[in-house]
Amino acid sequence: MTLPTPPVLPGLPILGNLLEFQRDRKKLLMRGRQRFGGVFAVRLLTQPMAVLYGAEPARAFFEKTDTALRMDKAYKMLSASFGEVGFTAPPEVYRRQRSILHMPFKGSKMGGYFDIMQEEISLWLQSLGEQGEVELTQALGPVVQNVAAHAFMGREFRNRMGRDFWGHYLVLAKALDPVLPPNLPLPRFIQRDRARVKISAMIREIISERRTSDVQHPDMLNELIHARYDDGEPVSDDDIIHLIMALMFAGHETTWGQAVWTVAELLRHPQYLAKVQAEIDAHLPRDRALTYRDFANLPHLEWAVYETTRLHPSADIIMRYVEEDVEVGGYRIPAGWVVMLSNELNQLDEQVFTQPDVYDPLRFSPERAEDKAHRHSISGFGGGVHKCTGMNFANLEMSLIAAMLLRDYELTLLTPNPQVTYALGAVRPEAVRVAYRRRADSPLQANGGVC
Repeated sequence: MTLPTPPVLPGLPILGNLLEFQRDRKKLLMRGRQRFGGVFAVRLLTQPMAVLYGAEPARAFFEKTDTALRMDKAYKMLSASFGEVGFTAPPEVYRRQRSILHMPFKGSKMGGYFDIMQEEISLWLQSLGEQGEVELTQALGPVVQNVAAHAFMGREFRNRMGRDFWGHYLVLAKALDPVLPPNLPLPRFIQRDRARVKISAMIREIISERRTSDVQHPDMLNELIHARYDDGEPVSDDDIIHLIMALMFAGHETTWGQAVWTVAELLRHPQYLAKVQAEIDAHLPRDRALTYRDFANLPHLEWAVYETTRLHPSADIIMRYVEEDVEVGGYRIPAGWVVMLSNELNQLDEQVFTQPDVYDPLRFSPERAEDKAHRHSISGFGGGVHKCTGMNFANLEMSLIAAMLLRDYELTLLTPNPQVTYALGAVRPEAVRVAYRRRADSPLQANGGVC
């Protein structure tokens, strides 16, 4: 007996569920969950998309990736912006690139990344002055961009690229569309292609200079220039450019929104904030620069970051193209469909998390460990063999931003109920305004230096 296809959530003629998907995906998918449970479908124009959440559907989603399910065919909008790199490349190309893609995130590098993060965050904090108001979503964008450029590609790259470089990236982000074919002659796609050419030219110029220079730079760009694939072939300039473009995008896009949410949620929950503040006051010294080891003593802050990832994943959905019919949850998902795992729904599963809609970082404490209920209960950074290699980097950066802000300033949230925007790139909050006053014992001196 042939299994039925997933039930489709009713929508508009021709458009299907497209408009609500673009404006408020969470509301749309929550309605589907309430009506149909862990497997259902939406229609975006002519494309049917199966929606999954929960332990068994998530397991099938990750285990069938690279066989019945394909990543590259689901993310054509990313390959149009960054080239065939990582999961936007065919499986055989991705497998060849994996050793290169893992290079920036080796554990031995994290201490150096920590120092760079602290430097870039300190520069931003010094610019704030004694007191005032700041809109965090706008303010933290350049901070995480500078961290990504500095940490992965070196100080010279960070200083040289400047705001023009990131302005071109904004054009790429505006062109990301999971529905429309990326080769349509639309103005934003034409602008995307022009921006990609400009970014490529900027990076190629630096690569050319590096290849003819005797100076050895202690950064990942230097590693890439001298790197070889497992078969011994050197990494080409085009491959390096694609790798850099993808790393720069992933290195700031996924962290940006969650860094803002981490601070906002702490300020919205003063009882838990008090626990985090006590840890910071006890373990982050004010008379010297921080060290990587200092953060081993901040479990409440660590759990706050995990809870932010659970409630506000930057990648609210992850997608696969159905290459062969798959069976999930008693349904047949036909070849030619797209299947998406809703991280937001998956991480609000009542069978895993107690009061899942409630902000409660203590659910990650060893005594409760709710996230250990099943392997894919937290899927915001992906899962299986394709879990994001930069997850630890992102978590460290979010922790450091929150810790340094709370160490140096008294903060008041002026936007009590921040809203989500799905408009550009990864999901992030709209304007989040915060009032700040420098603490009397802050290590930041009046002249902008650090004690």
